[in-house]
Formats: sequence, structure tokens, C-alpha cells
Amino acid sequence: MPVPFSRPSMLPEPTVARLPVYQRIAREMVRRGRERADSETLGRLAGVAPATVRRDLAGLGSLGTRGAGYDVSLLVERIEEALGHHQRYDVILIGVGNLGHALLNSTNFLISGAQLVGLYDVNPDVIGTEVAGLTVQDFAGELAPATMAVLCVPPDVAQEAADRLVEHDIHAILNFAPQVLSVPIGTAVRYVDFSIELQILAYHLTNGTGPLGGGLLHSLGITPPAPPRTA
Repeated sequence: MPVPFSRPSMLPEPTVARLPVYQRIAREMVRRGRERADSETLGRLAGVAPATVRRDLAGLGSLGTRGAGYDVSLLVERIEEALGHHQRYDVILIGVGNLGHALLNSTNFLISGAQLVGLYDVNPDVIGTEVAGLTVQDFAGELAPATMAVLCVPPDVAQEAADRLVEHDIHAILNFAPQVLSVPIGTAVRYVDFSIELQILAYHLTNGTGPLGGGLLHSLGITPPAPPRTA
């Protein structure tokens, strides 16, 4: 069994954002029976430079013999430890509409260690229905104790919902509403905005730069469009 490693208390935010990508790549390699992968391969699939991979993974302890690549099974374990998958997280979801249903029906909605403990809405037609084995409760009522909350509400009520979550001592919010939230220091908010992601994709497709131009498209055997010529 691998010896638990000691890592810095805080990792750079860009590194934290890339770790789940490396983890997903490593898991697929394990599934296919592959034991090792070098930084060049991981970088090509993740759309970053090999030096970035090495820098990101440097804080995860020894992951293999130098020059022989990373042990991908151990890489999965170390990333899970770094991201806190060994802890328990009670999650509630607010807004059981079309998007909320889609998330609840997806197979990879929750991470390891996360448990869905409550569903909430304000629509009388939704309250009392059963989804994913839980009964939808009135968001105006008592909330279950939770570590994280997922917001799938319209933008005009997102701030009000976030305020209520903070009052309920929930300080980790995943926000799907296209609305920037104002929260106190100590509350973490992550935004999932599909329109922003599509704009970023459009930029990379237009300019042939960044993760798409340098990594993912090539790994799929697609040649990105050439950047516009300048006079």
C-alpha cells in the first residue's frame, strides 16, 4: 500500500483545475491496462505542455521511477487524496428543473466521498415528488445539514438562494446559474456557465491556440484551423 504523502497545504488554482483532467486520463489508461505514462503523453491528452504536467504533479510525491513515466494507478490515488476524495461531503441540490434532473440522472454527478442528502425547489408542482431516491423539499423550509450545495436556479434568484445557503453555514457552492454571486470571504463558489465555455471553445477553434489547438484536437486526429492571416 502506498505511503501517504505530505504535500503543500495549498496548490495553485490552475493546478487544482487540471488535476481532475489528469485523473480522468489516468483512469482511462488503467481501464485499458496501461501501467505508465510520461509527461508528454499526459500533456498531449490534457492540452498542456509536458513541463506544466511535471510542475502540477510535483507536489503529489513520487509517482514512479524518473525517466520511466508516471505510475498511472498511483497517480489516480494521489490525485484523489489531494482533492479530498477520502473525506465525506454531504451535498444538497437546489432547483430540480430540467438541468437539475439531468445532473441527478448522470452517472458521474458526484465525486467519491460525496453523498446527496437533499433536493429543494420552490415550485409546488415539484415539491413532494421523488427524484434519485429523495423527496424534493420546499427550499423555504428547513435545510438538511450539508457541506456543499449545487445551484440550478434562474439567475434572478441565484443571489437570494446563495445568501440562504451561507446563512445555513454552507460555504461551498457550485453555481450553474449565469449570475455572479456575492459571498463572504471563506465561501468558495465555482461557476459552470455553458455559454462562457462555448465562447472559449469558439476562440480556440478560430485561432488554433490553447488546449484545443495544442492538444485535444491533435489527440483526436483533427487538424485545427489555421489562424487568420494578418497583413
